[in-house]
Amino acid sequence: MASATSTSLLGRLGDLTLPLGILAIMAMMILPLPVALLDAFFVSNIVLSLLVLMVALHSYRPLDFSSFPSILLIATVLRLALNVASTRIVLTDGHSGPGAAGRVIQAFGEFVIAGNFLVGFLVFAILVIINLMVITKGAGRVSEVSARFTLDAMPGKQMAIDADLNAGLLTPEEAKFRRADVAAEADFYGAMDGASKFVKGDAIAGILILVINVLGGIMIGTLQHGLSAGEASQTYILLSIGDGLVAQIPSLLLSIATAVIVTRVSSSHDMAGLIGKQMSLRRAWIPVAGVMALLGFVPGMPNLLFLFAAAGAGLVAYVSRDTTEDDTVDGPAQTGGGAAGAAAGPEGAASEESEGIMPEDVTDNAPISLQIGYGLIQMAGGEGGALVSRITGIRKELSKAMGFIVPGVRIRDDLGLPPNQYRIRIGHRIVGEDVVYPDRKLALPGGGSTRKLRGIEVKDPSFGMDAIWILPQQVTEAEADDYVVVEPESVIATHLSQVVTSNAADLIGPDDVQVLLDNLSKIAPTLVTSVVPKLVPLHTLTAVLRHLLAGRIPISDLRRILEGLAELAPRNLAAIDMAENLRPALTPLLLQQLGPLNTALPLITLDPELEQVLIRARQAGDLDGGLVIDNGLASTIITAIAEASDKAAGEGKTPVIVVATPLRRSFASFLRPHMADTIVIGINELPDTRRVEVVAVVGGQSGLPRPTPPAQPAPVR
Repeated sequence: MASATSTSLLGRLGDLTLPLGILAIMAMMILPLPVALLDAFFVSNIVLSLLVLMVALHSYRPLDFSSFPSILLIATVLRLALNVASTRIVLTDGHSGPGAAGRVIQAFGEFVIAGNFLVGFLVFAILVIINLMVITKGAGRVSEVSARFTLDAMPGKQMAIDADLNAGLLTPEEAKFRRADVAAEADFYGAMDGASKFVKGDAIAGILILVINVLGGIMIGTLQHGLSAGEASQTYILLSIGDGLVAQIPSLLLSIATAVIVTRVSSSHDMAGLIGKQMSLRRAWIPVAGVMALLGFVPGMPNLLFLFAAAGAGLVAYVSRDTTEDDTVDGPAQTGGGAAGAAAGPEGAASEESEGIMPEDVTDNAPISLQIGYGLIQMAGGEGGALVSRITGIRKELSKAMGFIVPGVRIRDDLGLPPNQYRIRIGHRIVGEDVVYPDRKLALPGGGSTRKLRGIEVKDPSFGMDAIWILPQQVTEAEADDYVVVEPESVIATHLSQVVTSNAADLIGPDDVQVLLDNLSKIAPTLVTSVVPKLVPLHTLTAVLRHLLAGRIPISDLRRILEGLAELAPRNLAAIDMAENLRPALTPLLLQQLGPLNTALPLITLDPELEQVLIRARQAGDLDGGLVIDNGLASTIITAIAEASDKAAGEGKTPVIVVATPLRRSFASFLRPHMADTIVIGINELPDTRRVEVVAVVGGQSGLPRPTPPAQPAPVR
């Protein structure tokens, strides 16, 4: 209890220190100050200036010393208050001798002047010029430019943080911290732009105070105290220059600290370490040693001094050798070798490789990764790159459509790929790859296209359509001829969307399912606890959701899924059979994504005779869903469905294939390798309230779609 009370008391005293200090500074400007106390304050001012400079030198980045503008203001006001207090003493008691204003001012004055007033003035003037014209002016300019660039870059940095958050690269807490860091950086550089003016004003005030002390002191000494002009000049010039130097030296230290802070670059080293690391280059020090050695042999030069300098540069080059070679080997060791790596002996090479290769270099655990050749880095590089923005938007859409949070996409450059190639991986499995041209645009022919454009002819990676990569100046010509022109980043993003949709089942695991359950338990805790894991284990629920996603069924209505599983649990069904039984209640979630509810749903059906043939083929084959049919018949069915789908797509429709309920799973597995995006549903999955339009009936004998019957309501089951 006593410890807590003492801690609280210390905290309150700490809070009062700064306000009391400001009041004391104001009091120094108004009330007379004893000479002994003035000496103590002058020494404290020098200590404070040195401390600020050392902290600035040992900061890793400017924001590590974010309180610097406020400290600079306080130190400047303290120094001006001491000037006012010392001026009062100099003008009041200066006639009594050089020690009237304290020993600090007297010591500085006598040491610098050394009996020559002109030397004292010149030394003081040089210090002021260095402070005002060189350090303060340069630091002020750097502060101004840094503040301008930081404020201009602030919206882009905020957008980059939002993009990383949406892409899953940052947690909400990390994004909040980075936003605060960006805002603090803008505030810091804005404050530094103004704080540098304090130092400039302080230097000007020092000059004016010196002139006032000299002129005012001589007048007071001769007119009021009866001193001769020589005595008055000697006494008051000594005191004025000593007073000015005591103030200018801390001012110079703070000016250097200001310049250090505003020119500091964020890194993992302090300023000394950063400069030492970057200056320790063997290939830079060897030429320096050589030039100094040559100058050492030139007649008339101070040969011994230059030779000593050459020896020193050579020693630095020798000491820097190991560091430089280590830095050179690090690169080749990670990329598989090289001249530098081969030069280190067997043991050295093994050691470097073991240190240079990290576990993440061997195993990439990203659920979704996009590898790009070096020619595509410009599309994803920088903050808020176009490709990153497109992928972020697609990830949001897919998460809403499928009902779970799609993992973030890790984009990495791969020097093993051709410059313009990209590769999409789900886990460690390559699921898609193609080539895009960042300096061109992809033109897809429309129904009214009549001319063939000049360019690189390819197949669109997402839909398999004929397409042409054209130059930017051909866009107007292409659009005039009914071509659809697509940006290269949109090509990659659309391909990624298609691949992720087709492989959604591989992207959800027990951890993701648990997140969905935790979210549902906020509104339906009893349902969650009564079903998982009492009736359905977590791994079984995960398997059911994977089967639903494999069939393009969204899992967003997790409440209905758990309610259905609670009814199915006593039947001891396999996970895939549970998913099939859940489909009729969940398929409307998929169908409502294909078109508005007030429009007819386009359907492709099978000829009844063909359905019976396929059902018998299923019964004769694998009971788990395999179809054993003739290759010619299989080719005919696939061709007919593809033609019907393409015709419907040309009319802006997305058809759904409807088959008999016992045939659905087998037929979907049969079509998936050939038409991955095709949706197959059972007749029992059609909503009773949804209007349907049969756009084609596929007959197995002719291989051609039968005439399209008119729109009709959903069949009664």
